This record gives sequence, C-alpha cells and structure tokens, in this order.
Amino acid sequence: MPSPFIWYELLTPDIEGAAKFYSDVVGWTVQPSGQPDMDYRFWKAGETPIGGLMATTEPAMRPGWIGYVRVPDVDATVTQITDLGGAVLMPAMTLPEVGRMAMVADPQGAAIYVMTPQGDMPAAANALGQPGHAGWNELHTTDWQAALRFYGETLGWGAAEAMDMGPMGTYQLFHDGDAPIGGMMNSPNFPRPAWLYYFNITGIDAAKARVEAAGGTVLMGPHEVPGGQWVLQARDPQGVMFALLGQKD
Repeated sequence: MPSPFIWYELLTPDIEGAAKFYSDVVGWTVQPSGQPDMDYRFWKAGETPIGGLMATTEPAMRPGWIGYVRVPDVDATVTQITDLGGAVLMPAMTLPEVGRMAMVADPQGAAIYVMTPQGDMPAAANALGQPGHAGWNELHTTDWQAALRFYGETLGWGAAEAMDMGPMGTYQLFHDGDAPIGGMMNSPNFPRPAWLYYFNITGIDAAKARVEAAGGTVLMGPHEVPGGQWVLQARDPQGVMFALLGQKD
C-alpha cells in the first residue's frame, strides 16, 4: 500500500519568530496543541491542520522541516528500512490519541518520519494547488536511483516521468499510487541529502516580496516549472530552507 505525506513539522531555534514569519509568508494561523508537557503548536491552513511547530531543545535536534509519511505498521517499516541500509534517528514511540511514529533516514542520510496515526488520518496536508497546503516533496540526494529503489521497497512509491535537466542531470518524479507527489535529483551543492518541501501560495511575486519583508532570504527563483506553476526556494530568518509554489501574479 503506497504511503502519502500527511504532516509537516518545523523544528526551529526561535518558535515565536518562526510562527510570525510563516504566518506572514504562507498565511497560516498557529494554534497551541494543548499538550501539557511541551510547547507544540499546529500550523493551520484555514480550518485544516497541516503540520506542527516546536522549538529545538536538544543539540542533536537540527533545525529544519521534516515530513511525516503514513505507513500501515511503523515497526515493520522501520525493520525494513534498516534492513535496506537506512537508519533509525529516533526510535519508534507511541503518543496517546496521536499514533506511533519513528524518525528514520534513508541510506543517503535524508530524514523523514514514518507514522501510523491513530484512527483514519487523511493526507489533507498534501494537496497540490490548495493555498497553505504542501504541493510538492523534493528529495535532494547523492544517488537518486538508489533512493528511488529504497523508497519503492519501503513506502511503495513508484517512478513517474523522468525529466532531463541537461548539466543538472535527471529530475525523477515519483508517485504514491496516483499522481506525482514529488521529485528526486542529485544535488552536489546541497549541504547534505535532505527533503525540501514546497508550500502552495497565491501569487509567486507577492510571496517573494513577503519572504524578503519578513526577514527571509530568497535563494532561487521565482522561475517557471513544467505545468505552468512558478517556484522559489528560500531560507527563513532562522536559516531553515523551504520552498513556495504558485501561479505567476
């Protein structure tokens, strides 16, 4: 059974600054989770929670965005991941009324969570074209062919179209059983293998202006991609990479 992305979580050294920045740029509202033992907050697109926000409290917790992928059995998936050369970054744990999850890394080192939610948690966080939701999931790695095989065996993702980008190599789209949900590419200039998540906005030029006005740094774009959408990649004021996806103003 293919596994979709269902949640997007930001680990940041400045929870208040990050909450304001992404609310200004993406249009999210921020809601306390109500957990008594930690300051965990929800990102909401309209009335839909699409992810979470928490402060980095341990030196080993590297700031960044991390996606959650739904799997039918976390423990079985973790065993398969380690058997195929991946690693466990945070052992499987169960949160009451939430579900069971583990943080893992693929053989090249890119991190994600695998999660079996309690109840029927829809994949509403990932919805191409819906403002405030994630629209694309992009893996920057050192060996996309090996990564595609790994995620195909562990998460059921399949190859979609492969795009020739000339000197930049191949951009391999992948799907979770339906339409493509992301792409993979070799990125020798990335600091380390990692996932980059694109959030939908309306008006890419206005979004670029909001990023800069709120203290972020645009690293690339806006530029047009196949399908008529426009993208930009940026860093927030705390140095975390993210990306935006939308139409030309």
